[in-house]
Amino acid sequence: MSYYQEHEKFHVAVDSIIFSYDEGDRELKVLILKRNFQPAQGNWSLMGGFLKNDEAVDDAAKRILHQLTGLSGVYMEQLYTFGEPDRDPGARIISIAYFALIKINASDLELVKNHGATWIPISAMPPLIFDHSDMVKRALKKLRIRARTQPIGFELLPDKFTIPQLQGLYEAIYNKTFDKRNFRRKLLSMNLLEKLEEKEKESSRKGAWYYRFDQKKYDDLLNRGFNFEL
Repeated sequence: MSYYQEHEKFHVAVDSIIFSYDEGDRELKVLILKRNFQPAQGNWSLMGGFLKNDEAVDDAAKRILHQLTGLSGVYMEQLYTFGEPDRDPGARIISIAYFALIKINASDLELVKNHGATWIPISAMPPLIFDHSDMVKRALKKLRIRARTQPIGFELLPDKFTIPQLQGLYEAIYNKTFDKRNFRRKLLSMNLLEKLEEKEKESSRKGAWYYRFDQKKYDDLLNRGFNFEL
């Protein structure tokens, strides 16, 4: 028996705001692509797709990200539902947006290239189709909130990193400069980093010690009521 026949039907899409950090440029970047179909063919767009009939929304978001980057198991969070009636001139489409954090060198660069995608700095973002620019703005705002209260920034760095590299990331996220001594003191006081017996010597003759984020220690502290505040 068919139910709900008296109600209108519409499409459900999933769009992904994929962030990464380019250490060389010291900039936060978003993965966008040239749309290869109508409407708005040839314009810049976020990566997206339609929800399949037998698919959970979270699974659709993971599928879309994997199709573009070749990655799975990365940090991803549902952001917001965009449902203005006229948001897409092609049809009545409701879009559920997600934002993801990946290491820029971990993605399959050939796969990204084959999709016509490219990494664009937040500071140089071109106009995007429909309400995709609003999606990026909302995702950046949520990222800044999360980075202040959770250690998700480590998702954008290599497994081992220096304190200056970590500070560069947070400065890129917040688009502001932090005092070096205060940033270092606050970060190390949390006791969440494992100091390695290795230095990064490309940036200076003296070199900076490498560290690694201790996820197990963070989880243990979290269970005891620890708050990450940077």
